[in-house]
Amino acid sequence: MPLPEEVKAKARALWRAGRYWEVHEVLEPLWLSASGPEREFLQGLIQLAAALHKARTSRRGAERLLHKALGHLRRVPGLDAEAFAEGVRRALDAPDAPPPFPLDQK
Repeated sequence: MPLPEEVKAKARALWRAGRYWEVHEVLEPLWLSASGPEREFLQGLIQLAAALHKARTSRRGAERLLHKALGHLRRVPGLDAEAFAEGVRRALDAPDAPPPFPLDQK
C-alpha cells in the first residue's frame, strides 16, 4: 500500500526513535479516509505501533493489540502479515531493541 512519501518518512523517523504513539497519530488521518485493503493495512500498522507503545506498561495489552493488528494485516492481499509482526514480537521480548520499520520490509 503506497503512502505519501512525507508521511512515510515522518512515521519511519518516529518509529526508529521509539515514539510509537506518535506513529499512530501520523497514520490515523490517512486511515480515517481510507477504505478497503488500504484501510486494513493502515489499521494494522497503527495497531503494531500501539502494541509497541503499550508494551511499556502491559505485555498482555501489547499482545492483544498485536493479535488485532495481524487480523487486519491478514486481510490485505499479497501482504505477508507474519513478516510485519515478527519484528514487533521480538521487540516485545527485548523492548530496548526497536523492530525494523514495517514499510522498509515490504
